[in-house]
Amino acid sequence: MQLIQENPDLSAYLAADEAIDHQHPLVRETAARLAEKAADSYVYAQAAYEHVRDAIPHSADSGDLRVTWRASDVLAQGTGICHAKAHALAALLRAEDIPTALCYQRLTHDAGSGHCVHGLVAVRFRGGWHRQDCRGNKPGVDARFSLDGERLAYLPEAKSNEMDYPVLYAAPHPAVLSALKNAPDRPRLWENLPDAL
Repeated sequence: MQLIQENPDLSAYLAADEAIDHQHPLVRETAARLAEKAADSYVYAQAAYEHVRDAIPHSADSGDLRVTWRASDVLAQGTGICHAKAHALAALLRAEDIPTALCYQRLTHDAGSGHCVHGLVAVRFRGGWHRQDCRGNKPGVDARFSLDGERLAYLPEAKSNEMDYPVLYAAPHPAVLSALKNAPDRPRLWENLPDAL
């Protein structure tokens, strides 16, 4: 898919903010531990991706009712939905100076009615952007880190009014961040996820 870079200044995709708080000690400590075993930035990026995908369960899959949105909280509490996990991965990658953008898809809501916005990231390698989905695998979902063709959790279906948003966001979309911050628990978050951007 063709991604549109919103900000020509790559440093925007290395910035810290309230959600992608890569200057937090826990984010730095986790990044340092993963980087210690990595031979280069590509190996580190894959290790960070697999850590977030596999070591932090998607809260809907695990039944966890807590809502996290800040990268450091995702790492500390070990839970989050796709958006929160994308924030955690972006923070770990930016902590090691790997430009990382937030990306979104519009998918059919898993409750079967309507749509919801799904979150993932894009990493900058080999002069281009490569989308990665760290939501966590489960039966029917087999996402993998790849720079050679996308291995995402979901492929939108146009006939179902699903779509990939082609924008590379340097910070979380305000509608997504508002839904996460204002949800008292995951069931209420599920009811109030944005259905489009």
